[in-house]
Amino acid sequence: MKSTARAALARAARRCGAARMFAAVTAITLVVPAPLLLAPVPSYAQNLPNLGDESATVLSPQMERKIGEGYYRELRRDPSYLDDPEVTAFVQDLGYRLIAAGPDARMDVEFFVIKDAQINAFAMLGGYIGVNSGLIMAAQTESEMASVIGHEIGHLTQKHIARSVSAGQRTSIATMVASALCLLAARSNPQGAGTCLTGAQAAQVQAQLAYSRDFEREADRVGLEILNQGGFDVSAMPVFFERLQRAYRLYDSNVPVYVRSHPLTTERIADVQNRVQNLRQRAHADSLAFHLVRAKLRATMDESVDGTSAAVKFFTAQTAEKTYTSAAAAYLGLSYAQLLAKNIAGAEAAFARIPRGANGVAHPMIDTLAVRIRQSAGDHEGAVKLLRASAARYPQLRQVQLSLVDGLQLAGRHDEALALLREQAQLYRTDPRLYEMQAKSYAATGKRMAQHQALGEHFVLLGALQPAIEQFQIARCEGDGDFYQQSIIDARIRTLWETLVADRTDQQKAAQQSPGSDGTRRRPPSIAQGMPGRC
Repeated sequence: MKSTARAALARAARRCGAARMFAAVTAITLVVPAPLLLAPVPSYAQNLPNLGDESATVLSPQMERKIGEGYYRELRRDPSYLDDPEVTAFVQDLGYRLIAAGPDARMDVEFFVIKDAQINAFAMLGGYIGVNSGLIMAAQTESEMASVIGHEIGHLTQKHIARSVSAGQRTSIATMVASALCLLAARSNPQGAGTCLTGAQAAQVQAQLAYSRDFEREADRVGLEILNQGGFDVSAMPVFFERLQRAYRLYDSNVPVYVRSHPLTTERIADVQNRVQNLRQRAHADSLAFHLVRAKLRATMDESVDGTSAAVKFFTAQTAEKTYTSAAAAYLGLSYAQLLAKNIAGAEAAFARIPRGANGVAHPMIDTLAVRIRQSAGDHEGAVKLLRASAARYPQLRQVQLSLVDGLQLAGRHDEALALLREQAQLYRTDPRLYEMQAKSYAATGKRMAQHQALGEHFVLLGALQPAIEQFQIARCEGDGDFYQQSIIDARIRTLWETLVADRTDQQKAAQQSPGSDGTRRRPPSIAQGMPGRC
């Protein structure tokens, strides 16, 4: 049954196309892990509308996680995925603080960032929440950003998509999953619904869309209580919604993504405002990390000549007029913009203006900027010294350790880099970036078998099984490893090949059971050759 659901996911991806699939994922979202299904109802959830909970009988938590992992692997391969450890660390820290204040502090959620100027955030099956860089830059306070993430956590805790789908589907799991994807696509792009579904299925989607306003109100209420319990400014939620509603009127037909996928109504905003009146009002001081991350994104999102020039002008104006919320963030942004403009002297001058020392600020992002300046000037050994000092100050921060690895590699100290990477791989086994970095250092030290073995693991974690098998096959033929390493590679090839064959078989069966939009039976890619043989 689970394999049929995976096949349905692949079919829906082919029907909707890459762009519509991404829009589908970003529409609203999804569901909760197993522990929450058994958790007691929190006090503030007792006043929420009871829309029914049939989701557990339709999608098991294990299946939700499996589908969510598939989504996430696809996103990680997309160029829009922002692989910036510092930005991701800030979003994860904020998200985990909100989860700790929510109805289930044990909920397993993965937060990530998408490089997209559109104001949007979205949840996905299996406990994944994505945040667009545009949302981070558009939020004027940390509480405003927290209000949106809290809203998405509300979608997860209330199992909205699973409930919506179960209300309209009484057919196979495969058909249900495909319809769920098209439901998402229709919410962000109504014209795309016909591409995914035909006839009665399209009518089912339109009927399910009627649930969306109730779901949005429900997520607002959960998110608002999370904000309150987390010590944030609860008034930030209606303030941010009102600003988006004004933007909706200005955009006319080009509606912002967040408004399109999370319908804002006067009634919905009024409901949030009324609830805020009954909550304790408190001020929340923005963290330094919030301002530093926004500045870094503003400076680096557009690396073109025009983009960097505009960023330099922007931050120069902000520092001169003293209007930027944080002087440290303004000068950090200006320094990054000057670096991208290849003006090292300008970057150093801006960095020198960042208030530091006893009366200033300290943050690992400031340390990283100092390293980037040294590296741009060609002083890689000096950069390594700065990185080691930063790693000593922040030994538990993963982004600092990754920066140190990168610095060691740039300095040509690959054996030291590999030692750190082995430690990181033990702690974070599912991060494909670690194996890509390992492959770089193995290649530099002439360890060809280990290089391609690491690349194979990199592709496995991205869900690209065919390229992974090819890399393991190359590794097996290099011959510069020992018998133990050779045996591991042989076992990996055999296991991955069996998985690949099973997935393709499931896709073929699903394609035979469900015709495409033109009525024809689709033929998924077949495996032309057998399992790779020995060298």
